[in-house]
Amino acid sequence: MQYDRIDARILEIVQKNNRLTSEVIGEMAGLSATACQRRLKRLRSEGIIEADVSIVSPRAVGRPIQMLVLVSLERERSDIIDKFKKAIKSSVDAVNGFYVTGDADFVLYITARTMEDYEQFTRRFFYENSDIKGFKTMVIMDRVKTGFAIPIESPSED
Repeated sequence: MQYDRIDARILEIVQKNNRLTSEVIGEMAGLSATACQRRLKRLRSEGIIEADVSIVSPRAVGRPIQMLVLVSLERERSDIIDKFKKAIKSSVDAVNGFYVTGDADFVLYITARTMEDYEQFTRRFFYENSDIKGFKTMVIMDRVKTGFAIPIESPSED
């Protein structure tokens, strides 16, 4: 996946606000709206832009309880890892899931309406899964920064 200096500028712009029109993005990047649309289409088709999303306030939609959960598997076998990845992807409560190195095998970002709902989730998702060795929950007290913006380095022009 290759991108140039203009693509880098477009990526910086859409990471801050993906609701801007192609005309506005193009103007900010020094392109026509049509050229901007072509580049955005290519960036999406090549997987450089993975998704266009809105960040929703968990509290505003009735899910004020947020946790980071460190999960350790009983055994690290590829079939067990793949099965757990599939479970994460199908869970509506798991907003984000990461397969990681270190003390845990996975880190999950979970939201819930109440602590009782979270307890029910843990029973279904962790305790009923014999491949789970253990999990540690950290309740989020304050969401200080939220986003998906990645620092974009402009390729050097040789």
